[in-house]
Amino acid sequence: MQSPSSGNAAHGTSWQWDGEEDSDGAAAEDVIGGGGDGRRPSRRRLLIGAGVLAAGGAGWAFGRSGAGEALPPPKPTRPQPTALSGPTPVWTYRGPEVMTPARLTGPPGRPVYLSRNGLQVLDPARGTAARLLVFDPPDSRDWPSDLDLLGKVVIGPDLLFTTTYEGHLDARHFTDPAADWSLPLPDELRGQTRLTGYDRGILYGYSWGRPGPDDARPDNRLFALRVADRSFLWSVPTDHEEQPVTPATRIGGQVVACVRFLGFRAELVARDAATGRELWTAPGDEDLRWCATGSQDVYVPDGNGGVRMLRPTGEPGWTYSPARGESWRALPPVPDGARVYVPTDHGIVTCHDAVTGAVVWTCRLPFLLDRRSRPVVAANTLFVPGTATGGVSAIHTPTGRLGWTFHDSGPGKDVWTVATDGGRLYAGHDDILHALPLS
Repeated sequence: MQSPSSGNAAHGTSWQWDGEEDSDGAAAEDVIGGGGDGRRPSRRRLLIGAGVLAAGGAGWAFGRSGAGEALPPPKPTRPQPTALSGPTPVWTYRGPEVMTPARLTGPPGRPVYLSRNGLQVLDPARGTAARLLVFDPPDSRDWPSDLDLLGKVVIGPDLLFTTTYEGHLDARHFTDPAADWSLPLPDELRGQTRLTGYDRGILYGYSWGRPGPDDARPDNRLFALRVADRSFLWSVPTDHEEQPVTPATRIGGQVVACVRFLGFRAELVARDAATGRELWTAPGDEDLRWCATGSQDVYVPDGNGGVRMLRPTGEPGWTYSPARGESWRALPPVPDGARVYVPTDHGIVTCHDAVTGAVVWTCRLPFLLDRRSRPVVAANTLFVPGTATGGVSAIHTPTGRLGWTFHDSGPGKDVWTVATDGGRLYAGHDDILHALPLS
């Protein structure tokens, strides 16, 4: 899914999260009118989790039950959280249970509410639930409950994608049940399949576990599907576990970035976007926790808590690391055309020239950041989500000036998440989602 940007699309991914917690709290759904106008799972655990999913018989497949049906009327509303600072929400939606935003492979381009039991598609104008896409987990008492084992959720501008154990790729339309479709996967992908991302009309994924031609080793494969005509662009075998960057992003329109796992380390792999052919690799180590891709460059951890830029050829460029005596870690950068923004866990955002790495400005936030914090860019503003008590801050990207900080009085423990459709900012935490004006 494309991340909104004031210039070029930019995407990032992370396959570990600090302090990720689960919650079984549930509450009644209601829509509130606004102002009118832990632990960090290891890479090995994540890969094992993928296998557990397949062994369970269905990767939290999306069921057809409830699709397109009218939702029950909301129960009596609870008190509206008070906005203690920042803009007045256009509307506020309170979901039936806490959100699970870490499962989304990228910030959505419209207001959606993802939780354990389904995806609420919201009306951007009113904040009411327009459609409920229901999750049907397999019947098993041993089914894992950890978020990292539930699988990622891949969405496009109008569709939600998932694969089934029976070897089908399903697409569910956000608002029109008649536009749903299902596509049988080719025999070579009939093992255990995972979708990893959507970008500019292309759906990416990988499969594993199906015996190879000589039955000596499993046949691991990467694939790319063009959604418009539901045709596979390519499907290529891999010698090791390899995943497209989530969300998969074409660097300069020519390259797909992937991460290849080699025991206890990983390396970055660049593949031709048209054929899947391997172009180059860049070494990594156990610290390759994330990868962010811009219109031309790739950004990876430098092994010292900072950021390293890689050029389209795979050659190393500039680095930005903690100085002697400093202790911080960079989060996935947010590329934005000629600039790139680097948030750090100690609550500072630096703006860099994308070519030279020179620092253009520095902005200190009124809160610390978590690895789950994923900023977005829209309307010359970088929106940075913090902890539940910290809120969301808006930074003016041309100057680095800190603008408003929005937070509410509602109780919560999760970090904020942000997304935008270009007209409004959707900011939420726990079971609350606010629609805020961009300016």
